Amino acid sequence: MSLTRRELLKFSSIAAVALAATGCSLTEPTSENPESMGSVGMGTPAELAETDAPKVVIVGGGWSGLSIAKYTKKFAPNAEVILVEQRTEFMSCPLSNLWVVDAIKLEFLMHDYLQASRENNYTFFNATVVGVDKTQKIISTSDGDIAYDYLVLAPGIDYDYSEWTSDPVLERRLRTEYPAGFKPGSEHISLRNKVLDFEEGNFILTVPSGNYRCLPAPYERACLIADYFKKEGIEGKVILLDENPNITIKQDGFRSAFEKLYGDYIEYLPGSKIINFDLDNKKVETEFGEIIEFADAAFYPKVRGSKLLEIAGVAKDSRFNKMEADINVFTYEVNGYPEIYCTGDARPMGFSKSGNTANTEGVYVAKQIAAKINGKKEMPAWESPLTICFSAVAMEPILAISINAGYAYDEKQKAFGFTDVYANEKWDGRVGKNNGKGLMEWAKGMYRDMFNA
Repeated sequence: MSLTRRELLKFSSIAAVALAATGCSLTEPTSENPESMGSVGMGTPAELAETDAPKVVIVGGGWSGLSIAKYTKKFAPNAEVILVEQRTEFMSCPLSNLWVVDAIKLEFLMHDYLQASRENNYTFFNATVVGVDKTQKIISTSDGDIAYDYLVLAPGIDYDYSEWTSDPVLERRLRTEYPAGFKPGSEHISLRNKVLDFEEGNFILTVPSGNYRCLPAPYERACLIADYFKKEGIEGKVILLDENPNITIKQDGFRSAFEKLYGDYIEYLPGSKIINFDLDNKKVETEFGEIIEFADAAFYPKVRGSKLLEIAGVAKDSRFNKMEADINVFTYEVNGYPEIYCTGDARPMGFSKSGNTANTEGVYVAKQIAAKINGKKEMPAWESPLTICFSAVAMEPILAISINAGYAYDEKQKAFGFTDVYANEKWDGRVGKNNGKGLMEWAKGMYRDMFNA
């Protein structure tokens, strides 16, 4: 029986995804053609309307990608803007810790990509990117090829288990049985089930070194899980193993919450790196020789740039993590390819890998792209992203601490650091309740901005 054209296309897409998953590409790079690094030729155009308008393709529908899609279309209305995302619906990582402990409804975190595209007048294309041809300016997806004039890669993070293990079986068990819970979707559902079904014993959480996704989130998670154990009368304790020598951000607020609210429910162990896992007997060993037993856990390894950066041939090791984007840190342009941008958690700069940071830098990158489309002779001046971060330390009512900061470039260090920092780390009384209200209002404002929800 012969295959139809549609069946052939579907089969080719599946084959391309399988090859990409194994680190292969359909077009092998050669020394004669180094620019073919990361290229892959599906050969069949995606089913999109023909247009002569400048085409901006954005890969990744997280906080960065959504913000860039909206604001590029706003600043350059004549552009054809296409957001490519493999998920069919958006689930927020910010505020997910409250959902894990059943303090907010899932509907608050879930949003509609189609609504965002309708309200902001761009195209949502539901597909998986399997290759980038930087020479021909084409991305290949599971649903066909898309040509671009400007390309934005905003693929988020991947996990880096290499400092814990080189055994693929152990890594797969860690990913499956004890997921970190910092990629929206199944990981959060798994973590929520672990917490709500927990009966007794130690629940291990870890804090990685490097610049990981949302610096305060592991500490917030420890507080909220401890609060849940406390309210439900569960004879359990959160063991927080931190690879860093101290709490990485909002130290006073989290430290006081650990001690005053959860003295019997949180054991904080800084400078504690796991060197051995015994998952069959549910034990871990730290570099100090401590053996810690656990009933359940969520092991958060170091993070790295998404593997899509390597497929696209735009990655290199950064001072913080493996394989982040190789870009001009002021313009977000890929070095050697000024029509390609890498943003969000894929960037190498020491900015917080958090929602507000990604949203505000997305506006700046959209201005950069729009200026080129609109034929401006001068590009917009560099704008610092803004980190506005609320962290809940208790629920019913929600009590929170906060920080608000921008960034400045240190010429001596050749790196960015916090500037104009305003921290409100008081969580008790009216201040804590107001911070809790601020957390919810901030989230509503961000969702309105990205989705017009």
